[in-house]
Amino acid sequence: MNVDADLQLLPELIRRAAEPLPDLDDPAFGAMFDRFGDARVVLLGEASHGTSEFYRARAAISKRLIERHGFNIVAVEADWPDAATIDRYVRHRPWREGELRAFERFPTWMWRNSDVDAFIRWLREYNEQRQYEQMAGFYGLDLYNLQASMRAVIDFLEKEDPEAAKIARRRYACLEPWADHPATYGRMAIFEGYARCQAPVLEMLRDLMQRNFDCLTIECDEWLDAAANARLVKNAEAYYRVMYEGAAESWNLRDTHMFETLNQLLDAKGPRSKAIVWAHNSHIGNAAHTDMGKSRGEFNIGQLCKDMFDAKARLIGFGTHTGTVAAADDWDEPMRVKQVRPSLEGSHERMSHDSGVSRFLLDLRTEEIGRELRQALGEERLERFIGVIYRPETERWSHYSECVLHQQFDAWVWFDETEAVTPLPGEMRPGEEETYPFGL
Repeated sequence: MNVDADLQLLPELIRRAAEPLPDLDDPAFGAMFDRFGDARVVLLGEASHGTSEFYRARAAISKRLIERHGFNIVAVEADWPDAATIDRYVRHRPWREGELRAFERFPTWMWRNSDVDAFIRWLREYNEQRQYEQMAGFYGLDLYNLQASMRAVIDFLEKEDPEAAKIARRRYACLEPWADHPATYGRMAIFEGYARCQAPVLEMLRDLMQRNFDCLTIECDEWLDAAANARLVKNAEAYYRVMYEGAAESWNLRDTHMFETLNQLLDAKGPRSKAIVWAHNSHIGNAAHTDMGKSRGEFNIGQLCKDMFDAKARLIGFGTHTGTVAAADDWDEPMRVKQVRPSLEGSHERMSHDSGVSRFLLDLRTEEIGRELRQALGEERLERFIGVIYRPETERWSHYSECVLHQQFDAWVWFDETEAVTPLPGEMRPGEEETYPFGL
């Protein structure tokens, strides 16, 4: 098939195969994803970190999977200690003295927005009438909040074993000077030629992993929290070292950490546990079928899940043609609502837009996708990736990569025009509980 013919035929093939989606607030929207309810892990993507429709869609799908299909883990592309604050709220766990409010560091809008707020309020209400072991939890997979994780390990040991807490303080003292700016530690380690803090943080993790708790109790969750934070400290130490050695090394270490944390959760919650992951398309799509894997030697949590769980892992990508997005010009700069440029000619997004279906689900599984569409999607095409930073002026080089869509994802969710998320103002509503995690 020549390129011109392909560009004319593919939108029509997508139109025929696309299943129009109901409104996001319609219960029928979530029901469209019942087909993935038999999975052990369902990974829900996003084409940007600042688009309301992606958050609302993931919330609707997650509610359905939790209520109808027994999913009990929501694991997100967020730091463990921040998400732990949310989890205490949604599972009615005791508030931890001295624990910081969730997601107060850049990029605050990524999780501190009205769509996430609505979902965690729903999750708290869902859990309210359930036994503790039947509640659905909210967890973070990422590794950036080094200082909060070190503090959480020490706080846990202060209660469980004060002598061990003293050892933890001594071991973590190596990293303490760089806890607020850990990239500085990475530069220092490179210049000195060795990993100064590697051994003590590894010893701390080993010690914690030797402790055993009944994992259907609150005590287990306290241990799980401490163990996850200890793993975060160990992997963050390595991450900030290798970030100066090459992008692939640091990316792979980060996604390996997210995968290990996900498996730690599944193991702790038992063989019947089932997880939903919220993360960017770049993390949940199978990297082996993108530029990431083919050209840059990178893998991701989606690829690792496919390798481990095969058909019991379902990877669902999201895309949009145009609209607005919440993003910054650069790291640590203010959030702005930006106009998303119309998708590039020939891209997966443009093919979806040209189908003429404004909101759809495209089932890309081998047994569902027709031979003609599978063949037409078989060549690499550009796909857009917007993170917390969006640079429209250099969009082709900053935000597009080549991918094979039907091998990257099991399904593709399309919203032709989308809107930016609405950041939370931060103050508590009148009568809000003090434990509300998004207050000031």
